Amino acid sequence: MDIQTLQVVAGSISSLLFISANIPMLVKAYKTKNLRSYSLGNIALINVGNVLYWLYISNFPPGPIWLLHSFYTLSSAVMLVWYLRYERSWRRPL
Repeated sequence: MDIQTLQVVAGSISSLLFISANIPMLVKAYKTKNLRSYSLGNIALINVGNVLYWLYISNFPPGPIWLLHSFYTLSSAVMLVWYLRYERSWRRPL
């Protein structure tokens, strides 16, 4: 196995590990609709960072980094939408 193949395999495995580590967070947030333990500022900064990171990887050939970053972008955008939606509903006065 040459070094480039090894790098792609390692990148693919690590991407799948990072993705699988984040799925429980997304499932829990979806089921409970409780995102009080998250910070709006942090979620917003993650989304801004993801947009900037797309500029960095846009010249990379398709590969594991595209899969991983696509997942990060989608999951952080979903978390931002859920935070804005669910946390506002929690804070409404009765």
